[in-house]
Amino acid sequence: MSQTDKQYDDVIASCRALFAKKMEDYGCAWRILRLPSLTDQIFIKAQRIRGLQENAEQRVAEGDEPEFIGIINYCIMALVQLEKGVAKQPDLNVEDTLNIYDAKVNQTKTLMQNKNHDYGEAWRDMRISSLTDLILQKLLRVKQIEDNAGKTLISEGIDANYQDMINYAVFALILKGEQAGKLE
Repeated sequence: MSQTDKQYDDVIASCRALFAKKMEDYGCAWRILRLPSLTDQIFIKAQRIRGLQENAEQRVAEGDEPEFIGIINYCIMALVQLEKGVAKQPDLNVEDTLNIYDAKVNQTKTLMQNKNHDYGEAWRDMRISSLTDLILQKLLRVKQIEDNAGKTLISEGIDANYQDMINYAVFALILKGEQAGKLE
């Protein structure tokens, strides 16, 4: 599993670098977004990925990798919002935000390691399109939980769904990197 840990860290490093650059450009304006708004942003990205996977014609010259990165970063934003609540104004500096980002990634990576132990890295034999479908399924679950005012009877909460989406998107990027010969 050490190969997976390194690949995971490599993917997250590129996501974090983009997140940091956007924080420098925009600050943390995203702190005013309510959870359903973040969920919808993630949904748009997942739908675009599915469209790229299904449509023969592509009119925007960006592939699915930036969309998977966006899913990861928006999910981390959502986890921050779950913990801190929605702000009325941007209230975090870059350094503090990146520290929180790292903490959320560490929690999510630990979840991945535990599940990989139990499932035997079954994701390595999955198709990227199946990972996309699982992200969309998780999004529909989150939307339902949001519509139920955050209440569940027996199901895991919203945070676990966001963490799963992060991990599925990381897995997709690892598989894409392996297919392209970028990640060893």
